[in-house]
Amino acid sequence: MSPVPPAGGLSDTAASGRVIGSTTRKRAGAVLDSGEIEGIVTDYVHGRIPDYQMAAWLATVACRGLSTAELAALTRAHTIGGGRLDLSRVDGPVVDKHSTGGVGDTTTLIVVPVVAACGVPVAKMTGRALGFTGGTLDKLESIKGLRTTIPIEEIVPTLTSVGMVLTGQSADLTPGDGATYALRDVTGTVESIPLIAASIISKKSAVGADGLVLDVKTGAGALITEQDRATELVRTMLGLAAEFGLNARAVLSDMSQPLGPAVGNALEIRQALAVLRGERVPGLWDLCAAVCRLMLQSVDAALTDKQAMARIDRVLDEGTAYETFVRWAVAQGADAAALEAERLPSAGRRLTITAPESGWVTAIEPRSVGNASLLLGAGRLTYDAPLDHGAGVLLRRRVGDRVDQGDVLAELCYDGGDVAAARSLVESAFRLGDTAVDAPATVQRVFEPGAA
Repeated sequence: MSPVPPAGGLSDTAASGRVIGSTTRKRAGAVLDSGEIEGIVTDYVHGRIPDYQMAAWLATVACRGLSTAELAALTRAHTIGGGRLDLSRVDGPVVDKHSTGGVGDTTTLIVVPVVAACGVPVAKMTGRALGFTGGTLDKLESIKGLRTTIPIEEIVPTLTSVGMVLTGQSADLTPGDGATYALRDVTGTVESIPLIAASIISKKSAVGADGLVLDVKTGAGALITEQDRATELVRTMLGLAAEFGLNARAVLSDMSQPLGPAVGNALEIRQALAVLRGERVPGLWDLCAAVCRLMLQSVDAALTDKQAMARIDRVLDEGTAYETFVRWAVAQGADAAALEAERLPSAGRRLTITAPESGWVTAIEPRSVGNASLLLGAGRLTYDAPLDHGAGVLLRRRVGDRVDQGDVLAELCYDGGDVAAARSLVESAFRLGDTAVDAPATVQRVFEPGAA
């Protein structure tokens, strides 16, 4: 007797046969129909397809790409079996944002409380690390007691009382994306434009915010390094967002060097808190300011750049943004006293890296810095590896800075890991020259509604 398939799905044997056939046909250039795509994702969510077969299917999609119709089907498939947040009980429009990730990218931890402090509620589902980039949830786990994922029924009450929610993606909302997200991290399919677009827009569709700002990185430390491909990703996501009824804007930002000086989980929490207290960290704040402005304008198109920035500066200078972050963290279980005293995980050992000669910093290779942080324990080399939340790299110089021989370039913070390899990576990341250079603008391009 053949196995009885679970309700609403195929047997394990039939599901495996379907994904193998789909992988073979897609590799040959076939266009998959929406039912087939949705069925494969649903089967994987319910355990009817093993990881290795789904990994092969994802790799084939990454290599062959998806048509517009296939991409929409995959995006819908990620949400099948899940719900959609009902934000109608929230007073006023709600906004959301998403970054494609990078090295030293703490924008979410800064812009969400800033915009919430400006009086515009922010609801954001966020994720873990992909590859060498840091994940917001991994960083937030540095805060004692904080629940990084809350039940769906708590999202609206928290949003109403505090003005912001940061939570892990829930199987209640995007089960398909939740199932495949971590698998992509360890199977070499992180950098695929269609897989990135479907993952992000499915989550944003499930949240159902009134305004959305996408931050897409370009440069050596981005998931998509080439500017033309990063621009393609922007346009792909904006088109997909429009198809799913989302009011979206986007910014193309530079990741040719680490965005901020802190690279590592608790290190980046400390950096974010410093910005929320009013410190305008070069590079990092330039991007945060642009994203905050676009988020405010996404729900108030009449707001000028000057008016938006005045509101943003005020909540920073008055401490309202920092207070909003603390109130939110407490609402999700954090110990306020520990947070305010910054009793966050801290590495017990430090290794200083100095300039071998005098000159100008002409480049800081971000992937080398990100991978060094990973080797020290701040990131994952395997699917379910534990993290050392205190580990990471602190950069003391940026591109364009003048240094003398012996000046500190960076510090490694660690309790274990491959320190020798991490040191070599950071040393090689810094390039010095005899001529001063200007760092690329952090904000490369802004895509407003109607932009080509």
